[in-house]
Parts: sequence; C-alpha cells; structure tokens
Amino acid sequence: MDQLPSVGPGQVLADVIASDAVPVVRLTEVFRQAAQSRVIVNAHRINQGLMPELKAVADSDFFFVNAADPKEGVRRLLSVVRERIPARFGLDPVRDVQVLCPMNRGGLGARALNLELQQALNPPGELRVERFGWTFCPGDKVMQVVNDYDREVFNGDLGVITGLDAEESELTVSFDGRPVTYGFGELDELVLAYATTIHKAQGSEYPAVVIPLTTQHYAMLARNLLYTGVTRGKRLVVLVGQRRALAIAVKNQGGRRRWSKLREWLAVSVPLPAITRR
Repeated sequence: MDQLPSVGPGQVLADVIASDAVPVVRLTEVFRQAAQSRVIVNAHRINQGLMPELKAVADSDFFFVNAADPKEGVRRLLSVVRERIPARFGLDPVRDVQVLCPMNRGGLGARALNLELQQALNPPGELRVERFGWTFCPGDKVMQVVNDYDREVFNGDLGVITGLDAEESELTVSFDGRPVTYGFGELDELVLAYATTIHKAQGSEYPAVVIPLTTQHYAMLARNLLYTGVTRGKRLVVLVGQRRALAIAVKNQGGRRRWSKLREWLAVSVPLPAITRR
C-alpha cells in the first residue's frame, strides 16, 4: 500500500486494505535490532513524510552523496559503484550493486546510466553483438523484459552474459546459475541492467542499491517511489544527488487517484466482523 501501484489499471491491494473487509496489520514500530540499520530507520522516516537521517556515522548502511547537477551526479555515481562500494564493503559492482532510477530518460536515467556503467565496468571488446539499440558482451548484466515460458525466464529476471558465439549467432545468459541461450534475433527480450527503474525493481531486492535523485527527475519524485527504492536494499543504500530533490520526493505523496469502486463494493458486501477480547 505504501509502495508503487500496479502498472495496469486498478489498485486491488490498496482497495482491499482500505475497505475494512479483511483484518489488516501495519508494521510501524522499529525494534531495537532493526533500529541498528539506518536503511530500516530511514525507510520508516520516509514513509512518515520525514527526511531521512543523512549525517554520516561509523558502520552505517545508508549514505547520501551530494551532487550539484546531473553531470556531477553521473561522475559521483560511477565512483560509488565502481570504486567506493567494492573497496569498503567488498561487494561485486556487477552482481551485488543495483542502480535504481526514478525514470528511464535523462542523463541520470536508466538508459544513459546503463551505457556509462557498461563502459566503466565491462567495456565492450571485439566479441560483441549489437542489436535493438544495445551492445551485448560477455560479462554484461542483463534483464529479461518479457515473460518467456518456453525458456522459463520472466519479466524482471536478472542474469549475466556468459557466452557469445558469433558463428552460431547465439548468446548465453546465466540466470542464477542456469544457462539460457538466445538467438541474435531474439535479443529484443533483453536489455542491459546495470541500471533499471524503481518501477521495474518492485518485488526484488539486492545486496546494495544506488539511487540517483536530482530535480531532473522532478516529474517522478514521490514518496512511494523513494520508499520503494530504498526498501530494495538488503545491506546498503546510497542516494546520489541533490538534497532538494530528496526533500521534494519525501514531501510529495504523489500519484493520481485511481477510481475503481472496489473499495466501496467490498465495504458493502463483506463487513468486517467485530473482534472481542477475552
């Protein structure tokens, strides 16, 4: 309910919760063990409309890296992903770090950052294939963008290219250790995935998440988007950008209201029984 609504029409889960037709439990208290994690504490603060705690502390798992403009943001983000996170936390910049963007467009959008990150982490060599606007090389992180039931790979699955056979016109991707082969003409099912959008990442989690935030993303800056992005990080979250953009996102409850009538129908047809305490 506090995260992003579905891509398609309606808001089934939010309507079910708001209808009072089923028992609902909200997890609002941060217990002592969880309070040691700045990611958890700041996720709760964002969800309450409060600015996250940004003061640097030892052994923190939540950081803010200031960048005055998108050009500086790209430079600092590349440094964070390629150098600073691997050096301090021992995480692999390709397999463990995921850049999550508010949108695809712009210099700090997923499309442009994928090209920058590919050059920084896995520069294309002679063994490559160029299809559908992307250059694919062994070692690249990729994402499946359509459901493929024959191959048993689905929209949002992440993998790494492990083989490329130019003579056979085939490319092999490892998804969690399982090799899947594509013909070159089928590569429209894949995109580079060093960076992706927060919308695309909903339902997934990663060891480390890096989120660019600038006023360039103004149209998409909203509390539920930021909350969704921050809660994708299991061990580490780094925000790169402008405090003003962060403040806009925290304050903006955002989202157009969706009219479905499901809430009203459920409230009328399935009244919640009274709960008595003994």
